[in-house]
Amino acid sequence: MGVTLDGVLRCATEAEAERVRAALPEHVRLTRAEPGCIRFDVLSTDDPMIWTVSEEFTDPAAFEAHQMRTANSVWAKKTAGIAREYTIKGMP
Repeated sequence: MGVTLDGVLRCATEAEAERVRAALPEHVRLTRAEPGCIRFDVLSTDDPMIWTVSEEFTDPAAFEAHQMRTANSVWAKKTAGIAREYTIKGMP
């Protein structure tokens, strides 16, 4: 059974939104190259402060490996403190 994550990334300021825009392309590229990544989309919405997030990984191990890789990534550092509202399905 795969693991999915869906939700939103919600910026409070234009400075936060700019950090997301700057760091997002590399974050997406690196994540899509991870073993077990089936789908990884972070898309802008009509509100320039909000992005939708939709991820799918083959199994819990692949999802956990993704979480571990991103924990100390440039993405994590650049987007620290930005609100995330996610629902995760498929984890034990």
